[in-house]
Amino acid sequence: MNKEPKYKICSEEDIPQILDICRQSYIEHYTYLWTDNGENYMKTGFTREKILSEMSEDLSKFFLIYEDEAPVGILKINDGKSTDGTRHPGYLEVERIYFLKQAAGKGFGKLTLKMVHQLAKNGDKKIIWLKAMKGADAVGFYKKQGFEVTDETELSYPFIKEEFKKMVVMELPVQ
Repeated sequence: MNKEPKYKICSEEDIPQILDICRQSYIEHYTYLWTDNGENYMKTGFTREKILSEMSEDLSKFFLIYEDEAPVGILKINDGKSTDGTRHPGYLEVERIYFLKQAAGKGFGKLTLKMVHQLAKNGDKKIIWLKAMKGADAVGFYKKQGFEVTDETELSYPFIKEEFKKMVVMELPVQ
């Protein structure tokens, strides 16, 4: 494993880099989920306006994740958002964690979750939670990091393939 990644809390000026990472990572890892190769999702979800709107939510933070000086991933967390979508001060959601293919296998996912755990601990959170595609490799990865499946949900995006609509909600107690 290389040295630890660096994290930068993002502002509006970082949106172009966030969008580049999101689009490239999505193309590298997720197009197989969609009947249109994810074009509609990327066109509607990865826009300057959408990211700016998400940044303006008072409890949301974006981070750029760097390997040396190069951005290789993004993280979005929602402080105080519970699994049912309501505000709860004891919860921290990991909404997005994307890495470029060049960062795969270097331990950055594990290290980033450790960083999130430290943020949660410092913020007196009780639960870190996220959603993952049911049956995806990510579920096994999150289980190895201590997360447990607590619920299931279903995606309703247009163009998502039927076999990928199911998601699991996973939680990790903060200790």
